[in-house]
Amino acid sequence: MNNKEAIISLTQSEKIKSGLIWATNCLQRLPGPGETEGRGGEPIAAALVDMVSAEAILAKRLGNDRRWEQVVAGIEKARVMILSGVAPEGAYHLTRALQYVTAIGRRAMSHLKERNLL
Repeated sequence: MNNKEAIISLTQSEKIKSGLIWATNCLQRLPGPGETEGRGGEPIAAALVDMVSAEAILAKRLGNDRRWEQVVAGIEKARVMILSGVAPEGAYHLTRALQYVTAIGRRAMSHLKERNLL
């Protein structure tokens, strides 16, 4: 990892972590299968997950860390859960993605600290 990649990874990871936390919280509040009340929140949750996904895809293209692939895959699984009507189940996949994002950010921060850039 070079300095540029570390800076991109750190900034993207912070942005994506925030989005994942928001999206996970949103999904956990949506109704489960068979419940009809509150279904109007699903399009909003899907839009939020799509925005976070776009940032993760950008980070994957710009960064040099293969864990971004796992992040994107987890977000996509959550999106499938939303579209399948089991939105709260998608929170699990977003939480897994959050673990990868946290590890990426930690690695980038360590790199920058070692070089006295942070």
